[in-house]
Parts: sequence; structure tokens; C-alpha cells
Amino acid sequence: MTDPMESNEPLPDPEHVGHEHPDVTGGWLRPAVFGAMDGLVSNFALIMGVVGGTSDHDAVILAGLAGLAAGAFSMAAGEYTSVASQSEFAMAQVDLERDEILNNESAEEAELAVMFIEKGVDEDVAREVASQIHRNPENAIRVHAREELGVDVDELASPMLAAVSSFFAFAVGAMIPVIPYVIGIESPWTAIVVSLVALFACGAIVTRITARSWWFGGVRQLLLGGAAAGLTYLIGDAVGSAIG
Repeated sequence: MTDPMESNEPLPDPEHVGHEHPDVTGGWLRPAVFGAMDGLVSNFALIMGVVGGTSDHDAVILAGLAGLAAGAFSMAAGEYTSVASQSEFAMAQVDLERDEILNNESAEEAELAVMFIEKGVDEDVAREVASQIHRNPENAIRVHAREELGVDVDELASPMLAAVSSFFAFAVGAMIPVIPYVIGIESPWTAIVVSLVALFACGAIVTRITARSWWFGGVRQLLLGGAAAGLTYLIGDAVGSAIG
């Protein structure tokens, strides 16, 4: 069998390789998914808590819209701070690695070769690859950051993108249990049914980017969100009875 490394055929262009993967490290997917889930579950539970404590239709709408606004702004601020802090910490570590490479290049080159050897590369090849990488200091910094820190300096998540994604995702999710009340439906059962269907749908959609089956994800999210809303309703009912 011919060794692929000894073949004279040119390597394929990475852009034309016949398979693609979704973005699993980008800055928008995680906050969008968690924002929508959190918005739906938290506002559904909040509304059920208010319904348990009062029959005032306007109070339910006010609580739902206030919960939507407060949660969306909180999610956006939290995601921005979290992602910005993570990126700043990563870049601080990259700067330390840059100083090490610029001040002690031979040791860092040897360290990179050892890492390649540990991955199964022959020693001679590993030393040659490390030497070629270190011909360009900036390229060496990028490779060391990926190998040692697991950081791709060119693809760090955007704090603003994470904040905006989580804000709108939370708002969309949180609006679902409020809609029936906003359009004048006073029975809580409409909001309950709509919210449970949305919970199942969200859980099923998330499995499109995981290894779980759609029905497992849907049922799991429905049970968790329904349990949160049910328990909050009981708390609201108890508090409403105590102060009523």
C-alpha cells in the first residue's frame, strides 16, 4: 500500500474537502440556545407562579413582560461579561506564551516537538515540523496557543455577538408563554399548552446539533420545564393563600 505522505499527488484544498462540521466554538450558538431555553422556562415558571397567587389578568401580563425584559438584559450583560472575561484571560495566557517563545525559542521549539511526538509523530518528523513552524514567530505563537492552551487566537468568541444573541433568544423564548395573555386569553391552560409544546420543540431542535434523538431531547426539556412551572405554581398558590 502506498504511503500517503510519500505520494506525489497534491494535498486537497481544505475548502473543498467533502465534509463540513457545525461551528462548535463560535460565540453565537451556545448563548442563543441557552437564552431561548432559559427565557421559555423561566418566564413560563414565573407566569405560573403569578397565576397560582392571583387571578388578576393584568398582573400576569405585567409579570410576564417584566420578566422578559429583566431576563433578556440580564442574560445579555452576563454573556458579555463572561465571554469578554474568557477572551481576555485567553489572550493574557497567549501573551505569556509569546514572551516565552521570543525569549527562549529553542526550548519552546523542543517543547512543541515533544508534543507532536506524544501525538504519534516520528521524532525526526516532529523536530522538523517544529523547526519549520518556528521560522515564523507569530505562526509559532498560534500553534503553541492551540496545542498548549486549546485557544485559537483567530476565532475567539465575540462578547457583543454573544450578548446580542442571548438577548434576542431569551426575549423570543420568554414571549411564548405571555402571548396568550397579551391577545386576551385569560385561561392559563392556553399558555400551559403553548409553553409545553414550545418546550418539546426546543428540546427536539437542539438535538439537531447533538447525538441525542429528537424525541429524547423534546421529552427531557418538556419534563424539566413543566416541573419548574408546576413547582413555581404551587409556591405562588401557597404564598397567595397566605397573604390573601
